[in-house]
Amino acid sequence: MEIVFAVTQESDGGFVAECLSQDIFTQGDTWEELRANVREAVAAYFFDQPKPAVVRLHLVRDEVLAPA
Repeated sequence: MEIVFAVTQESDGGFVAECLSQDIFTQGDTWEELRANVREAVAAYFFDQPKPAVVRLHLVRDEVLAPA
């Protein structure tokens, strides 16, 4: 089983991750902190169930460009 998190970068530089298939949310000030927090949140959510084999972090970037 694989679960996917949509990750967005906040204006203050931190990151927010939301799982697309389960009710799991977490955040971190740095990418490394976010990764650790995602691992911890997934372990806590699946504490009494089989854990996913893969956790994918998908960085979503929303950028607005002015037309040329």
